Amino acid sequence: MSIFAEGRAAVITGAAGGIGLAVARACLDRGMRVTLADHDGDRLRAAADSLAGQVAQAVCDVSDPAQVEALRDAAVAAHGPVDLLVNNAGVAHPNKPWSGREGWEATLAVNLWGVINGLHAFVPMMLEEGRDGAVVNLGSKQGITNPPGNTAYNVSKAGVRVVTEQLAWEFRQIEGCRLSAHLLVPGFTFTGMTAGGAAEKPAGAWTGEQVAERMVEGVEAGAFYIICQDNEVDWDTDRKRIAWGAGDITEGRPALSRWHPDFGEAFRRYPGP
Repeated sequence: MSIFAEGRAAVITGAAGGIGLAVARACLDRGMRVTLADHDGDRLRAAADSLAGQVAQAVCDVSDPAQVEALRDAAVAAHGPVDLLVNNAGVAHPNKPWSGREGWEATLAVNLWGVINGLHAFVPMMLEEGRDGAVVNLGSKQGITNPPGNTAYNVSKAGVRVVTEQLAWEFRQIEGCRLSAHLLVPGFTFTGMTAGGAAEKPAGAWTGEQVAERMVEGVEAGAFYIICQDNEVDWDTDRKRIAWGAGDITEGRPALSRWHPDFGEAFRRYPGP
């Protein structure tokens, strides 16, 4: 039975806009019951009002474990057992390794601890229910290839990748476990966080709706790494970048050699895996 089916229940954090709201629409289009969560109550209410279907809402700061537990209780009260948890909430505060402590703390609190808080609040209950279900955590290509310039964000998303890989392994150790774990890895996506004040989507970006549909396809296909291309970077290019980054370790190159002046030409000539 598909998780994305009529009567199944989903909880989505960071759902007042962007990818989270698009995922909510994709779930509702398939007859699911959806609980939206976001820290911004006004935007959350507007988002809920824009949707058709069985929608509940809960104001929630995912960095606060008590609020995430309250979200769990509200979701169950509204729609019953949770079949799909999408830990989507995220922020970005550009900084350097040695500066911007407030941005560091805020980014890790939401992007990484928000996911961990979601797992602690929901997974034990989902395991106890024994139903088919899925946990989708929002990663980022930046958490894999680690481009310069946004250290805290990259660290947070690298952490989400590791947590989600470990979650998938843990599920496999539980006899009869019917839960799956998935890492959704968007490419360049036009959302409120990435728009930078622009009113129109750049040609190179995907929409949140495209990412949401890719998520549904990936979960239903049983994919763990659900990599989203965009209109600028194809899968061959992504594979080349990922493999080159891993090669910095195995080949003894300088850190982030893709952006090092002595290795730029070598990367351009690299055929990829």
